[in-house]
Amino acid sequence: MSDPMTPNPQVVGGEPGTVAVTVSSKGQPATYRHEPVAETPKLRLSHVSISYIDRAGQATEAVRDVSFDILNKPDCGEIVVFLGPSGCGKSTILKAIAGLLAPTQGEITVDGQPVTDVGRDRGMVFQAYTSFGWLTVRENLEYGLRLQGVPKEERRKQSDKYLQSVGLADFADRYPKDLSGGMKQREAIARTLINRPKVVLMDEPFGALDPQTRWGMQSLLLDVSRTEDNTILFVTHDVSEAVYLGDTVYVLSPRPARILHKVDVPAFPVHDVALKSAPEFRAVEKKLLDLLYSPAER
Repeated sequence: MSDPMTPNPQVVGGEPGTVAVTVSSKGQPATYRHEPVAETPKLRLSHVSISYIDRAGQATEAVRDVSFDILNKPDCGEIVVFLGPSGCGKSTILKAIAGLLAPTQGEITVDGQPVTDVGRDRGMVFQAYTSFGWLTVRENLEYGLRLQGVPKEERRKQSDKYLQSVGLADFADRYPKDLSGGMKQREAIARTLINRPKVVLMDEPFGALDPQTRWGMQSLLLDVSRTEDNTILFVTHDVSEAVYLGDTVYVLSPRPARILHKVDVPAFPVHDVALKSAPEFRAVEKKLLDLLYSPAER
């Protein structure tokens, strides 16, 4: 008979054989404590809180006192995962870093400079497809470069590189309507990377994909993180995805979002589908699930 004080994991669209989670309010007490680094980090959130005001004037607290530092690691990509239940506020954190939302309290800095608006040093990939339907795949990729005044020949050179890297070279002159869901997300990733942002923000970009396409996109993202000098912040509610992609996983509470735990993921020598059933992979999954579902101390 199960312990009535221990909540059962709720499956919410995770991959086959995995568990997507909702964080229990009776979970283990928070273990995370922010310790600011002495050097200037690539990204810093310092005591960030965010509240929404609806039309009736009622405030909804989405994020409460979130602080963390992500160090600059030259020539080394990094994926930082935010794991938490749907609606907990993790997407709100990404939007604030992108400059789409202003914190109610606290400060966000990139390389020591306060974030006050959107900027080319940050790029965001959404779950919904955001291509311009009247532009070809290549034209979508080159759009930001064109706005920056990059010459046509250089735009072509850069778009060739990123089309090749995401496997869309043969679809350069096609329109978004001709692409599958996975192809559209590959285009979105390439369109973000071509502008060479310091921080890439990904808001559950694979959530609507079938499992096979999702696994392929995860492998693509790992390849990108090894070849591009980006810090990638990735939002998910899927434990398997968090372990497979993340170098570091921050476990968030239900709304208002707070950081409960920080877990450093081991450097697995090989990332493939077989890894997801390996004992060392399952051990990290179990650690995360234990943090999410262990009974609270009395």
